[in-house]
Amino acid sequence: MQFEEMGNMSKKTLMLLPGTCCNWQTNFGNVVDELGEKYHLICVNYDGFDGGDNIFPDMITVTEEIEDYIIKNHNGRLDGAIGSSLGSTFVGQLIQRRRVHIDHGIFGSPDLDQSGKVAAWLQSKLVVPLLTSFTKNEKKKNKTKEMMMKSFEMSEETASKFMDCFAQFSPESIKNEYYTDLLTHLEDDINVDHTICHFIYANKMGEKYLNRYKKYFHNPDIREFDMQHEQWLFGDKKYKLPVLAVIDEFMYMDV
Repeated sequence: MQFEEMGNMSKKTLMLLPGTCCNWQTNFGNVVDELGEKYHLICVNYDGFDGGDNIFPDMITVTEEIEDYIIKNHNGRLDGAIGSSLGSTFVGQLIQRRRVHIDHGIFGSPDLDQSGKVAAWLQSKLVVPLLTSFTKNEKKKNKTKEMMMKSFEMSEETASKFMDCFAQFSPESIKNEYYTDLLTHLEDDINVDHTICHFIYANKMGEKYLNRYKKYFHNPDIREFDMQHEQWLFGDKKYKLPVLAVIDEFMYMDV
């Protein structure tokens, strides 16, 4: 597990938690400089996605490692934590479990899928081979890259970075991450004193995800953006700048 602290060390703490099959360098690479100007960043790479030899174990074990780091290095408290996609599961667990305290939990357009073991196994059998195979065939790789560029308005450079990121991690880590995320459940109506849960809602994902945010969290602060899933992280200023502005608003709200 890798934790890197950087940015404006005299300002509020903001932990960055990347999504499926990603390290923070790829996931937050297009926004880390802007965030680092204003916040003391704690950038996380999970076991199996940190360049080391360890395999990603499961979501709860990794959550415990993150909690231990916050307790040891930040007295059990952060001003904010932002999760990209699957990273939002960690934000939700950190808040729900109450071992550490986070003033502002920021959820980056997550799907928050949850299921039982059989459904999770079936989904993993279908999805994980797609995540681990498309980078091994040049034709599939180019087709996927073109899809990413078209659907998310990515530059070719950004799409290539994401493709390269997917290719470097072990299939076992990817399988464990995807499968155990589905088994890591949130309670309904989570409500922690002096914590605000903020959601970056990408409305092109659909209203069922909006309804999940309202189901799992008590009175969440939801901001709607006309974009695809996590499109603000891919470099286009028309998506990036408004979301960065609202993150600043989140971080300086009274709790």
